[in-house]
Parts: sequence; C-alpha cells; structure tokens
Amino acid sequence: MTTRPRRSAVALALVAVLALSGCVPTWLSGLTGQDTSTPTGEEVDAGLEPYYRQALVWERCGGGAQCATAIAPLDWDDPGEGDDVELALVRYRATEEAQGSLFVNPGGPGASGFDFVRDSVDFAVSERLRERFDVIGWDPRGVGRSSAVTCFTDPADMDEFIYGVPEAEPETPEWVDELERSAQRFVDACAENSGDLLEHVDTDSTVRDLDMLRAVVGDESLNYFGYSYGTEIGARYADRFPDRVGRLVLDGATDPTTTQFEVVLAQSIGFESALTTYLTECAAAATCPFPTDTAAALAVVEQLYERLESDPIAGPDGRLFTDSVLDIAVATALYDEASWEFLSQMFTELRTGVVETGFLLADFYYGRENGEYVDNSLEAFIAINCLDYPVERDPQRIIEQNAAIAEAAPVTSDPSVLGDVVCQNWPHEFEGELEPVQAEGAPPILVIGTTGDPATPYVWAEALAEQLESGVLLTYDGEGHIAYDEGDPCINDLVDDYFVSGTVPASDPVCAG
Repeated sequence: MTTRPRRSAVALALVAVLALSGCVPTWLSGLTGQDTSTPTGEEVDAGLEPYYRQALVWERCGGGAQCATAIAPLDWDDPGEGDDVELALVRYRATEEAQGSLFVNPGGPGASGFDFVRDSVDFAVSERLRERFDVIGWDPRGVGRSSAVTCFTDPADMDEFIYGVPEAEPETPEWVDELERSAQRFVDACAENSGDLLEHVDTDSTVRDLDMLRAVVGDESLNYFGYSYGTEIGARYADRFPDRVGRLVLDGATDPTTTQFEVVLAQSIGFESALTTYLTECAAAATCPFPTDTAAALAVVEQLYERLESDPIAGPDGRLFTDSVLDIAVATALYDEASWEFLSQMFTELRTGVVETGFLLADFYYGRENGEYVDNSLEAFIAINCLDYPVERDPQRIIEQNAAIAEAAPVTSDPSVLGDVVCQNWPHEFEGELEPVQAEGAPPILVIGTTGDPATPYVWAEALAEQLESGVLLTYDGEGHIAYDEGDPCINDLVDDYFVSGTVPASDPVCAG
C-alpha cells in the first residue's frame, strides 16, 4: 500500500472471447513457442466453470518469459452478465524441476505485477526460488495490461489534475470549489472512459481472480509472495480460501482493519520518522545540505515546505514545484535507504531554485516520463482505494482528522478543511466491513515487518500476524519499505526455506539490518 496525504486535488483525494477448449498439441510447443496449461478441473458453481476450466495459452514474449491472457467475470457475484475482464500474466518457468507456481504481486494498489516479474524477476525472487517455481506476475483487474481503469486520455489533463495549483487563497470557499471541480472532472472522466469496470476493481474481486488463476495454471493450492498492498491481497485470499493456501509470504504487511484515516495517520508518522532518520544520517556526510543538528535540519525542511506553499518554483516545462510536489518527492525517496542520495541532491538543488531532481522523483511516483504517463498506476490506485475504504464525509470530523495528522507529523503535513474529494464524488461506494482476517485452518503464513518502514508501519505486520490463526511474524530491524529486497540472508534464507521445503521459523528472528 503506497498512499500518502497529498495537498493538491490528487492529494486531497487520495471483451474478449473466452476459449473454453482447444489446446496446442505438446509436439507443436517447441515449434510455436506455445505452452498450454491444464486446469485443476475442481468443482465450482456452474456459472464459474467457463472461467475455472479455461486453458491458458502461454506464448514466448521475450527474454525467456511467457505471456498469457486469462478471462474473469466482470462481476463475480453475477458471472456471465455483462462483459468479462482480461487479466494479463507473465511467467518464467522454473530453471530446474518445478514444484508448482509462485504468484508475485508488488503492491500499489495499481502497480503492475506483469512488469515487475517480466522486467525484474531476479529482483522479485531469489535464484533459489527461480530454480524451484514457475514465477508468475499478473496485472490485477483495473491495472496496466489487464482490463484497465482509464480516466484522462490527454497527458495535459493529468498534469493539471496532479500538478495544477488553485488560483484562490488556500482554505477559502473559492479554493475548496476549485479543488472539488478538479476532482469531479477527474471522476467524470474515469466513469466515461472506464464504464462498468469502475465498479468492479475492488480487492475482493482481485482475490477471486487470483483463486481462478491458481486453478487454471493447474495448482491445487496457492503459493504467493505479496509485497506491500500485495499483502492485502494475500491476507484476504487466505481468509476467503484457507483450504487452498499453500505457502504465503506477506512482506511489508498491511492491517485489513485500518480505516483510510488511520492509514494516512500512520504513514504520515512513518514518513516523518524516516525523514528524521535520513537527516540524522545525512549529518555525517560531507555533502549534506543541512545543519548537523537534526532538529535544526527539520526546521529547514519545514521552512522549505512553507516557502513552496506560498511561492512555488517554476520548472522548465512550466509546471510549478509546490509543497505538494515536494511531499511526493520526499516520500518517493524515503521508500528505500538506497534512494536517500536523491534527497540530498534534490535539497541541494532547491537551495538555488533548481527542481530537476524533485520533479524526477515525483514523476517517477506518478509514472510520468517525457511528458507522457506510461501506466495507469495513479488511476488504478484511486479507483481501488475508493472501493476498498469507507469515505468520511462529515466536515467537522474531517477537520479533526486533518488536525490530528498535522499534529502527529508537523513538518510534512498541513491541517485542511478538505477530505478525500475524489472518493467523496466516486460513483460507486465501499460495500462491506473492515474486518480482521483469520484464515482458520490455513497452514503457516509468514508475515514480515520492517521496523523503520514508512509506508506499511511495523505495527501493521504485528497486527496482521496476530489476526491470522497461523500467522508467523518475522521482524527486520532496519529502514525502508519491504525487507526481502534488502538481500539480508537472515530474512531471505528463512523465506526461501519456507517456500522450498515448508520450514517455519520456531520464533521471530528479529534480523538486524
């Protein structure tokens, strides 16, 4: 889960034919590069049989990868009614004898699991896991190459939505009207260009997609590695289908019971804490652009936020580098300790009015390259979150919540009169309850938390491990978001042993970063 409080309109938001049969003869696969899956054939409701029994045709798609497209019902509660959705998958076959598939999701919501696995499979999993599993990434419904949420089709409109600055004075009725009009324009574009899909990109629908994908690749049980928001998918899967759980690892865990306010509050505290750690560590570097005293350095950053709020810096393309853009740029670099050097470079440049690195970081977060938006990650992020969380609409409660966030993270957060103006105007609402997951009867599930994680705070991992009947907590004592990608043998060997042989740690190792 990668959400941050934002100060702009974004900020304040936060048919294909189903092939039921027909397969490629195995003797042709070597000539065509095709490989056809054999579904499990398990019993399901009659309306779901066409989906659970479809045979995926895997075709070579470069770099040793195979790609396929699966079909899922638009509405799992009413399959066969309306258009189906397409799900794009990519797979790397096990380099040795496979013991099944390993599905991987990198988070978001809105991040492309297809791109993550296709472009960086050796980053996603270890060589040892590649030897033993067919590693599969997919774009969840609403995302990327799957049936995708589409809002603005002109990059200039997206630029205005993300980077536009209201003309009215902040917190005035006119300022509120401008931001609400901007939000409504975005919502209207999403509804017009996404159609019925917009109502069915919630995480519970993705969980049901994942179970179908497990069956159509031929796995009786699910092996799954979820990062960040991907842990939400995995935890809800285990709760809904505990008897189909194989081996699940949830790294950078979320807590399914948290409200949107609680998410923003925890992340605001987490990112401000990570910023403080960065400034403390920065003081030891000769090129650090801050005073050596951490409190004094924080004061400099706070002053920069205040200056950019009243006097943004114009970039070469005319976009304004505001306090809102600074917020996203800082958060982007704080996800990983290896990116802290970009923070130092950005802050050094800002002292002379240069915004190149700042926009580089913000554009990376929003998927913007050379003036174009190369993916729909932001649109999917918003669409999924608007369906996954109840929306606060009480004006007084919103003011109180924003004040609490500003008090908890005074440097990087501002009190405001606005709530999530995009989700408040979304055409479809959250349905259900934010309930704990239990996964009664499921085999052991590894839950990993990093103590200095700003995006998915460690307390969420503790909470999830406690909720799951068979949850096993692994602690990584270090900085950054996600533990496995740090390459620490203490964590990675335990994860790999678990996936390969089912070995479960006797106790929390508390690995030191």
